[in-house]
Amino acid sequence: MADHGHTHFGTERRFGLALGLNLAFVAAEVFAGLRYDSLALLSDAGHNLNDALGLGLAWVAHAMAQRAPTRRHTYGLRQLSTLAALANALLLLLVVGGTLWEAVRRFDEPIATSGQVMMLVAGVGVVINALAAALFLEGGKRDLNLRGAYIHLAGDAAVSLGVVLAGLAIAATGAPWIDPAASILVSLVIVLGTWGLLRRSFRLAMAGVPDGVDLDGLEAHLRGVPGVTAIHDLHVWAVGTTDTALTVHVTDPNGRLGDAELARLARDLHETFGIGHATVQVERGTIPCERGVARAL
Repeated sequence: MADHGHTHFGTERRFGLALGLNLAFVAAEVFAGLRYDSLALLSDAGHNLNDALGLGLAWVAHAMAQRAPTRRHTYGLRQLSTLAALANALLLLLVVGGTLWEAVRRFDEPIATSGQVMMLVAGVGVVINALAAALFLEGGKRDLNLRGAYIHLAGDAAVSLGVVLAGLAIAATGAPWIDPAASILVSLVIVLGTWGLLRRSFRLAMAGVPDGVDLDGLEAHLRGVPGVTAIHDLHVWAVGTTDTALTVHVTDPNGRLGDAELARLARDLHETFGIGHATVQVERGTIPCERGVARAL
């Protein structure tokens, strides 16, 4: 029990430290970007702010997962993480759209910026993001949530390195078009990284089948359960961003599915398909059942 508490406390500290470092760096990038008219720095600041929000969401999801369900929220507040991820993706795409508009405008009206400042500020970003990613390297081998945090932070370090190279090119050539060009590249990286988040979070918010669940394989598994002759009204959806639920009606005319068999089926669904909440309604098949209407057996 003591080890569990120590691990939980360590995870909370890692989230707090990584989030604090990222927010401090975002503030520095925004200041430098506005002070020296560097759109690349402002774009990178937007990217880092998004991932700081992602860290915050992961932290909130981690905390919400510890809360017990209530009579009003029988699944707890886990779905909050899905809605927050969707809002995060939409907001980021809106910010990127504004950045791209400004980048295109600057090709017509170039604004000189300091390559040395870009290299210095973005170089600090490489160090900060690399250190923050290292905080989740070990935990990410066991926890998918921490793995996501590690990937985001490592990606931030790579993007900041790109801004360093853009600053080096500006310092060497003095060409002002390099700054908006670097901003466009950073924005495209952000869009590519965010599109998957938007698509997945929208699908989960609409009670879609989560990634990683093979619906055809799941149906075949249910039809292969001894005693089951048919299945219908199969529904699979996400409870937040980490848990998956299932409901299904199965026809068992010979009454072979008892408590032990249902418990074994629930265990198989969890181990094979990652479904933690399974509700199976068993029918004998002697009375037609209207779609979506439950009846007593």
